[in-house]
Parts: sequence; structure tokens; C-alpha cells
Amino acid sequence: MVEATPADEASDESLFSRMAAGDEAAFAAFYDRHESLFYGLAVKILWDESEAEDVLQDAVMLMWERVPLYNADLGRPLSWAIAVLRNKALDRLRANRRRAESLERASSEFQVTERLAVPEGPGAPDPESLALARRCLQGLPAEQREALELAYFGGLTQSEIAERLGQPLGTIKARMRRGMLAMRDALDGTL
Repeated sequence: MVEATPADEASDESLFSRMAAGDEAAFAAFYDRHESLFYGLAVKILWDESEAEDVLQDAVMLMWERVPLYNADLGRPLSWAIAVLRNKALDRLRANRRRAESLERASSEFQVTERLAVPEGPGAPDPESLALARRCLQGLPAEQREALELAYFGGLTQSEIAERLGQPLGTIKARMRRGMLAMRDALDGTL
């Protein structure tokens, strides 16, 4: 009977064979062996430790799910894993860039909306109330303000906002709810 090589002494190729068969210990050994390389690469691409940690977690989950698809003829296991991580990090960079551009557009749209004439007559807000509401909106965190501005000034639905920002619908709903609650609390008793 041939004994299996301990995971910490096994080659990456051997670990990948075991991983493809569902061996979690082999995956843990592979990850532990290359963790600092993976994390360092993610930080180098994203320039943000928190973002790098998130991307690393996503990439590791994707590696585990896709390791049965690994083809040794196309490269070494470590090269494959680095490509998975790199692609995840670049996807995050693109999403962050789109989010920043969208925020900038929403902000400029809001500035245009601010300059529009305020309705007059019965039911129209008084200038002080309008100014107070604008200050409360500007006091929200950027993500909440962006979602609310896209909804109220851009006329987008929550689903459209989620698609435009590349965020899950639940995240957008939560941001909008937190933003509305914060504005309600800030305006409570002042209007």
C-alpha cells in the first residue's frame, strides 16, 4: 500500500489532482502555500488592502469551484490560480471605475437639478426646507447619496440602478433604505 504524500510536501500538480476530486485539505495546503503571493498580487493591482481581501476571497471560491476544469496542458496550477485572481482583481477595478464614473455623472446631474426652478404655488416647498433637504442629502455617505440621486433625479428603478452600478439589487435596496432613514432622522421635526 502506497501512502499519500502529506499535503505540505506534495507538488502543486498533485494537490490540484486531489482538489479536483474534492479534497479540501489539498486545497487548504495549496492556498496556505501561496497565500502571501496571492494577497500581494491583489494589493498590487487594487492598491487597497480591504478590496484585496475581498477579491482574494472571491478568487479563492472561484478557484475551488473551477479546479475540476483545470487543464494541465495549458499551464501550471500556480499560473492558473494567479490568472483567476488577476481576472477577479481587474473585474473589481473596472467595477470601481464604473461606479466612480456613475457617481460623478449623478453628482453633475444633481447639480443641474439643483439649478432648476423650484415649483411655486400651493404645496411647493419653501426655500429653507428645500435647502435643508439638499444639505441632508449631501450629508449621506456617497453610496447612499448616489443610489438616491439616481432614483429621484435620474428616474431609474432600483433594478436599473443595480445594473448601472454593477451591484446586487439587495445592496441597492439597503443603501436606499438606509439613506432615506438617515434623511428622515435628520429632517425629523425641522419641516
